[in-house]
Amino acid sequence: MKKSRKTKLTNIAALVLTIAAVLLLVYIAQGLVPTEIDDTIKTESTTATTTPTTATTEATTEATTDSPEATIEATTEEPHELTTEEQALEILSGMSLKEQVYQLFIVRPEQITGSSEKITETGSDFEEGLSEYPVGGIAMFSENIIDREQTVEMISDMQSYSSIGLFIAVDEEGGTVSRIGNNSAMGTTSFPSMKTIGNTGDTDEAYNVGYTIGTEILELGFNLDFAPVADVDSNPDNTVIGNHAFSTVADVAAEMVAAAVRGFEDSGILCTLKHFPGHGDTGTDSHIGYTELDKSLDELWETEFVPFVSGIEAGADLVMVGHISVPQVTGDDTPASLSATMISILRDDLGFDGLIITDSMQMEAITDRYTSAEAAVMAIQAGVDIILMPDNLENAANGIIEAVENGEISEERIAESVLKILETKIEAGIID
Repeated sequence: MKKSRKTKLTNIAALVLTIAAVLLLVYIAQGLVPTEIDDTIKTESTTATTTPTTATTEATTEATTDSPEATIEATTEEPHELTTEEQALEILSGMSLKEQVYQLFIVRPEQITGSSEKITETGSDFEEGLSEYPVGGIAMFSENIIDREQTVEMISDMQSYSSIGLFIAVDEEGGTVSRIGNNSAMGTTSFPSMKTIGNTGDTDEAYNVGYTIGTEILELGFNLDFAPVADVDSNPDNTVIGNHAFSTVADVAAEMVAAAVRGFEDSGILCTLKHFPGHGDTGTDSHIGYTELDKSLDELWETEFVPFVSGIEAGADLVMVGHISVPQVTGDDTPASLSATMISILRDDLGFDGLIITDSMQMEAITDRYTSAEAAVMAIQAGVDIILMPDNLENAANGIIEAVENGEISEERIAESVLKILETKIEAGIID
């Protein structure tokens, strides 16, 4: 404070002297003051004018020297930390339409290289293929997984080839669907069927399944699990769900599903509820043909939707939509995975705002009735975000690109899903 007053006084004195000098010069010019003192006044004026500059410089130098930290704090602004949405928008703004469209696909590694043999390592051919087909993710199966070292290396290599981090997905439910847990070379935990877990009536057991599986596969480099099953095994004649489901009772299944989701979430792995709207009361298997769920919307709310609502509320990241036709709800035989009506129910009525992914598009419920391009376009038009394993990746992607170019699908619709995918990847640490 003392230095500040000194500076102000010096400046005031200098200003007074300057004004006085100017007045005297005016008087001299008008002949009111003897010219003999003109030189003296000019000298004093120069001195007075120079004084405040010197004083100000000294004060500034002293202040800067005495407190460099204060000067830095006053002149340096904190850098703005981008929000997740801002980071995603920044990435999206640099993507071509082709890159955006391919981000909508998760495929097998063989679909990148065109190999007829199962891939257990990736090199330049995969890198070149990923450059041509810059997909959003890779799904690995038992044939791609030999042991821990090989799996870690393969996943690490695939990630290194991607300009945008990849979803690395696996079907790891526990029970018979355990690509990793049933491989003794992986050294991970093997779980009984989810029906066995559900029969315990102990939700802690379901939580442990999610947390343990999530933790163990995350260590290998996976970041997405296509689990848990949220179907209700309500039809004893059903040939596809059976003991994959936690229970034949909707409320029991719901409690177990929610606990498993919390386990997955706590482990740090992304998880997926499947197979919406429910595959437990169908008479046929969508893997091998047309599959129908002959129920009204009210009936779905009473049984099939119950575990999905519970899992969504618990924080599930993705919902997988099955190729299940629900004619009483949609009015036709369009599979739920391609139905705007069913996707709208999932979004608006069940309140799911995460990523919606189709079941594998290589299932005969799709391939028997649609081309890869037709199915892909219908899925995106319906509101799906990610297409899983189309029968022909290039045809599926080109079909969407052509639909955008001819106005069937808007660029905004593509960007909407891509932005959601990018945000999910950023939040999961897949994109740094």
